Amino acid sequence: MSKNLKNTSITKSKSRILDKPFSKSVLCRARKYAKNYILVLEEHERLGFTASCVEIPTVFADGKSANKCVEAMRKALTYAIATMIESGDTPPFPSTDKKRVVQVNVRLTYEEKLLLSSKSKSRGFKGLSDFIRTSVLDHIHCTG
Repeated sequence: MSKNLKNTSITKSKSRILDKPFSKSVLCRARKYAKNYILVLEEHERLGFTASCVEIPTVFADGKSANKCVEAMRKALTYAIATMIESGDTPPFPSTDKKRVVQVNVRLTYEEKLLLSSKSKSRGFKGLSDFIRTSVLDHIHCTG
């Protein structure tokens, strides 16, 4: 790294180094999101098929067949979501999420609630419950 870049805000931020692969846990979380997102598949005269995504409409892919297009789209979504996760952002929840009707009561100390609420807000969650649920489920799905 050149001396000029050492003190820039880019190197001081939490951005990931671009020459390293995503960690297995980040890719696991990203794949979990990507496989549950709704895809819009369309025939295209020159490309065969194109795909976009309801939850992240700025990600696109194409393929000669419908299956190849879906495969390319899931891969593109996985990398887009992994980038979001490593940047500290929260990917959109899948539109297919089931309605939540069961409630769990968790007791916290005042300090724990402040810490979790702060993390929840900084990561863009609507509330502490969404943050706790997402964090725990992601951990369970990726560690088995």
